[in-house]
Amino acid sequence: MTLASDRPFAPGGPGTGPDATGEVGLAWLAGAARDRAAAGLHRDPHVRRDGAAEINLGSNDYLGLSAHPDVIAGAREAARRWGGGSTASRLVVGTTQAHVDLENELADFLGFEAALVFSSGFLANIGAVTALAGRGDLIVSDTGSHASLIDGCRLSRARVVVVDRGDHEAVRAALADRTEQRALVVTDSVYSIDGEPAPIADLYAAARAHGAVLLVDEAHAVGVRGPGGRGIVAEHGLSGAPDLVVTSVLSKSLGSQGGVVLGTGLLRSHLVDCARTFIFDTGLNPAAVGAARAALGVLRANPDLPDRLRANARHLARACGAEEPQAAVISIIVGDPQRAVAAAAACRDRGVLVGCFRPPSVPPGTSRLRITVRADLDTATLDHVAGVVDEALRQVGVR
Repeated sequence: MTLASDRPFAPGGPGTGPDATGEVGLAWLAGAARDRAAAGLHRDPHVRRDGAAEINLGSNDYLGLSAHPDVIAGAREAARRWGGGSTASRLVVGTTQAHVDLENELADFLGFEAALVFSSGFLANIGAVTALAGRGDLIVSDTGSHASLIDGCRLSRARVVVVDRGDHEAVRAALADRTEQRALVVTDSVYSIDGEPAPIADLYAAARAHGAVLLVDEAHAVGVRGPGGRGIVAEHGLSGAPDLVVTSVLSKSLGSQGGVVLGTGLLRSHLVDCARTFIFDTGLNPAAVGAARAALGVLRANPDLPDRLRANARHLARACGAEEPQAAVISIIVGDPQRAVAAAAACRDRGVLVGCFRPPSVPPGTSRLRITVRADLDTATLDHVAGVVDEALRQVGVR
């Protein structure tokens, strides 16, 4: 089965060879660009010039903490004390006491023995997957897995079986039929495209029944679901459970940058020795560390923030005529990628930023507006956003 994220950005791109295309070097790029534009798949990043002038519902700043004064102050103080960069790999001189303190605080908050911080969530997932599975092992991944998990599967050189999203019975079957001794199951806990939760308890039971490890990416669940925002794993009472690895990010609900892997102390030690995206990468910059620590402090002090976030998501979904979300993502399918781009642009022209997801992020025919709600928005703002979205969809002929 092909994952949405497996589809190439460049139709007719490299790999066909000069005999098939008559092009050599980078000459094929022009044709690939034309193909993408014709298919409505060209991307041109929007440049934000004044964040205060726009209502940003395209980011993953779920709790609105990226602009919180305590978070900004935490970043400033860490940069003042440690400098603008970590200066090296964390195994050379790139680890500060602030890094260690952040790891201890994250492990304590999320209910695990230990944590290891990476410079991005993408690298945390790749590092964890490739350090836990390799040639001669099996990985079972579902079609909702984030691109970073998919790339980790590819780089691991393990045999990979892809199952339908959330199909824990298919996971059981793949694990039962394996010839490999070691197996790893990977999944998102909340799928990033539509905010639907995965059946984590069932997946964990399937993995445990067949001697496998479950790796859960909680990027879209921490700060959103679970007691005090501790995620889906905590919601199911599985924090710190045996043979369970959790990854998450500092760039969404915590409003900063970076990624983290959580598990046992032995797992952390293994990643320090074996995760190439930790060993050979410059450590997370001190300002991001300081910001994440401050954001975690704000979340601890305000455990109702995730409840406010989900209430806002339900309110906005009702106002938009969309299905009630299970997390913080509202997904409005437009279908045609060019119409989706036009609808997102119409929202932006009215001062509202929303996400526009097209292939390869989503399957063909399901291009959509992806609206991510924040905990710090009031009802009047949410109603205004709903009106803007409705006008934009009518403008492009969707409603």
